[in-house]
Amino acid sequence: MMAQTDPLLAIKDLHVRFHTLDGVVQAVDGIDFDVYPGETLGLVGESGCGKSVTALSILQLLRCPPAEIAGNIFFEGQDLLGLDREGIRNVRGNDISMIFQEPMTSLNPVLRIGEQIAEAGRLHKGFNRLQSWRWAVEMLRMVQIPGPGSRSRQYPHKFSGGMRQRAMIAMALSCNPRLILADEPTTALDVTIQAQIMTLMQRLKEEFKTAIVLITHDLGVIAEMASRVVVMYAGKIVEEAPVKAIFKDPRHPYTQGLLGSIPVIGRKEQTGRQLQEISGMVPSPANMPQGCRFHPRCRHAMDKCRQQEPPITRLAEHRRVSCWLEAK
Repeated sequence: MMAQTDPLLAIKDLHVRFHTLDGVVQAVDGIDFDVYPGETLGLVGESGCGKSVTALSILQLLRCPPAEIAGNIFFEGQDLLGLDREGIRNVRGNDISMIFQEPMTSLNPVLRIGEQIAEAGRLHKGFNRLQSWRWAVEMLRMVQIPGPGSRSRQYPHKFSGGMRQRAMIAMALSCNPRLILADEPTTALDVTIQAQIMTLMQRLKEEFKTAIVLITHDLGVIAEMASRVVVMYAGKIVEEAPVKAIFKDPRHPYTQGLLGSIPVIGRKEQTGRQLQEISGMVPSPANMPQGCRFHPRCRHAMDKCRQQEPPITRLAEHRRVSCWLEAK
């Protein structure tokens, strides 16, 4: 299906640089990926690999300067990086919405929850004040917040972590966007609340036919939610594959290390494996190693890996890897 459908979002050769007192920091370095209508794409990697910067670049939410964005970000054929301030404001919250990692810092503490959701209805749907408030209450009901009428008049500090995240999801869905960028949407939540939020997002995705870019380091969440996975390391894409293939047959040593570090319940003699770790540290964006950026931590590193950056090798449709072991 995806092969016959034009991508909803197409990122081409995206570069994001930050000009700091210590020099230029290359946070994202020439990445490409597509998102298709109605799919959930998982974007995974360690902290600092460029996942969140990529998402913020899509909606131009990085402060510029010092951020410098180059490349193309096509949404339904239109290059978002070519839009002026008014143009990108019409896209934010309307066509593309974002669910941030920590709702307590993303919600305005001095505005009632209902007012924050209603704002999108007034800006993008032309609702008057009464219509937008009724819409906000209905959105809170849709995300299963009990007593949405009274809750809509409360401030964010009155909500629990899970309820604040539900309110963020209600805000993100309030204008029926075609794409949602979910940046670590369950990181700060208890495990049981995480499961509820994931179930809610899955249900709403199916109901609204919305595409999701799910940014996380939790491979368990990826296995549950995503249909395709893009793995990032140090600002680069190192592997892309359908979710079943990434778990069954990971090709890049970094992906293999991520999967090997997942705890398995049971005693060692029952599971047949020992918990693994990826040795070393993620390189500083201001001082990247020559050649493959993963080679200082890779047990398969060769002389070529230390000298030359590996090309992207396409193994199959929606299956590619950047590693000299796979280069043809």
